[in-house]
Amino acid sequence: MAKTTTPQGNTAKGFPEERFGALLHEVARRWRGALDTRLKPLGLSQAKWRTLFYLQMHDAPLNQKTLANLLGVEGPTLVGLLDRLGREGWLTRREDQADRRCKDVVLLPKARETARHIQGIAFDLENELLQGISREDLAACMRVMQLLRARMLEPTGVQQGDDRGC
Repeated sequence: MAKTTTPQGNTAKGFPEERFGALLHEVARRWRGALDTRLKPLGLSQAKWRTLFYLQMHDAPLNQKTLANLLGVEGPTLVGLLDRLGREGWLTRREDQADRRCKDVVLLPKARETARHIQGIAFDLENELLQGISREDLAACMRVMQLLRARMLEPTGVQQGDDRGC
């Protein structure tokens, strides 16, 4: 059984310097910030470019609930964002053919080129940040991240939200 954090700062698995979760959060926040800085010339807010990025990465329409979970926002927040992106000609929403209660989000042609550009900038940043890290270390890190994600998706795991449904 793993150790728990004490008020003095001792952390699980004997890493007293810092908590894994806090470090993971900080790295993700700084990574997103670095990418946001590089994408500023596109004139898109972080919320907008992240939405286009996720839709491009999945290369297929996503329903609104799945997209909200990927972005880490609540449904009403996403609806407002999608309304703005729709008015600006980036995307459209359409009824899901399999379930009329669901709305799929689809990139429009204008957005596809911009989303590919965003994706290229994101991959360039990733390559720069990972430079000098051995393939073995990166593979180990990826295995840990994939294991944590899988645990959080398990019915008995700690869940952030349900990816199923509309």
